[in-house]
Amino acid sequence: MDKNHAHIFEFAKRTADMLVKMFGSRCEVAIHDFSNLEKSLIHIAGKITDREIGSPITDLVLQELRKPPTQIQDMPNYKTQSKKGNIMKSSTVFLRDNHDVVIGALCMNYDISLMLQLEGEMEDFITFDDSQKKSESFYSSVHDVIEGMVDQVLQGFKKSPSLMTMEEKIESVRILEEKGAFLIKGSTEYLAIVLGVSKFTVYNYLQKIRTHNEYHLDEGTRTV
Repeated sequence: MDKNHAHIFEFAKRTADMLVKMFGSRCEVAIHDFSNLEKSLIHIAGKITDREIGSPITDLVLQELRKPPTQIQDMPNYKTQSKKGNIMKSSTVFLRDNHDVVIGALCMNYDISLMLQLEGEMEDFITFDDSQKKSESFYSSVHDVIEGMVDQVLQGFKKSPSLMTMEEKIESVRILEEKGAFLIKGSTEYLAIVLGVSKFTVYNYLQKIRTHNEYHLDEGTRTV
């Protein structure tokens, strides 16, 4: 190591130790001195790749060093894999002297194998059956249930209830009947108020719909 570069490498070593202390046992930071590429590893914090002091530089860094000095760029956030098969996120920062000459590198590796495994399990857990087109609302009172169901149906007509035709009002009753709204006490009275009709009118609409449905159900069960 060039004595003029000692302070640069000492700072890099301290940084490496601090990063591993901060990010924990899945983190590894290696410091390389390019004055001897065959034994460039002069400091390593963490034990992800099982390398020792005196290990050679990596092939990826060698490939970058073949470029003209002015074109050598730091390499952030790329995917690598250890000999054990662990998947890592890696970054390389090139160390430069006062004349902007590349003299070494700080290389950080973070083992994300467990995270990838958990990601797969979480993705499986939070995946929905998209073929089931269902929606569900959660209310704190019976009135909120009635109001929510009625408002949801009437919004589909895209007009004020006072401007709805009789056929549209009957259709709204039919949709609410399919949704089970009239199983809730008070829903008929509330719908009547919103539609601007009497509750007996809503009862009349509902009776016609139920009679029509029963007729078609009977038709469907007949045999010849």
